[in-house]
Amino acid sequence: MASGTLVAWVAFNIFVLGLLALDLGVINRKAHVVSFKEAAIWSAVWIGLALLFNGFIFFWRGPDVGLQFFTGYIIEKTLSIDNIFVFVLIFSAFAVPAAYQQRVLLWGVLGALVMRGLLIAFGAVLISTFDWVFYVFGAFLVITGARMAFHKEGEIHPNRNIVVRLARRIFPVTDGYEGARFFTRRHGLLYITPLLIVLLVVETTDIIFALDSIPAIFAVTTDPFIVYTSNVFAILGLRSLYFLLAGSVSRFAYLRYGLSAVLVLVGIKMLVAELYHPPLALWLGLIVAILGASIVLSLARPPKPDAKAEDLESASINSPTPAS
Repeated sequence: MASGTLVAWVAFNIFVLGLLALDLGVINRKAHVVSFKEAAIWSAVWIGLALLFNGFIFFWRGPDVGLQFFTGYIIEKTLSIDNIFVFVLIFSAFAVPAAYQQRVLLWGVLGALVMRGLLIAFGAVLISTFDWVFYVFGAFLVITGARMAFHKEGEIHPNRNIVVRLARRIFPVTDGYEGARFFTRRHGLLYITPLLIVLLVVETTDIIFALDSIPAIFAVTTDPFIVYTSNVFAILGLRSLYFLLAGSVSRFAYLRYGLSAVLVLVGIKMLVAELYHPPLALWLGLIVAILGASIVLSLARPPKPDAKAEDLESASINSPTPAS
């Protein structure tokens, strides 16, 4: 294979499936409220595993490819923070109990891994077949980054989601949550629960985010193995990162502008690729500096308390658990 070996691809996917099986079948077998401490521990575990794999890439493929993985991972990890802003809105709009949120995100991660794998494969084929697609991706990122800077998150309207509307036409929906179940039977009929509706919204939202993040990492490398593995590690840590940051997203008022600047920067890099190739280390340093500055500025100049935002965050992470 042009990038990685067949053994590496198979071994990596077996490793990821093993982690997910352990997570789903043992660690999070029962629905529970994820504490800040638990989220912090698991965030450290996922970041640690990504860095260990980065070390493996460094010794296997060399420092250049190792730096490509690290840069791609940083980009995907930081862009995933934007997902968290939207997840807070989704869980608040549906009043999802805190104990069930981790189940939705876990299955959301499984779906995201499949969809992103397909999108990465499709993107790699496009770039290798049509050179001009690389510049299309660059222009798309510049436009997306600019829109992000001026766009404010609004309310979630699930009735406008085509997938949700289709599911509601096919299956009857229960009035309330049925524990952590996505399906239930009543009078011999199969019903879907509001928790499945939430999952569908999360999955379709992630597809939209993937359209931003996947082209961004192609600016770092067109090696499918590095693009895929860095994406996977970023996604695996998304759930714990959500529970770590969900209660404080409104305090990072300027982070969105930092993410916007990163997308624009990545897009410009793709557009001028034939004219100028900055050292990857310098480019990584610039990305880290932009994100660091946006975080420091957010902490130094916190926004005025927004009652609506605080209510959204509180409802998202502290919703009481109804009886099953």
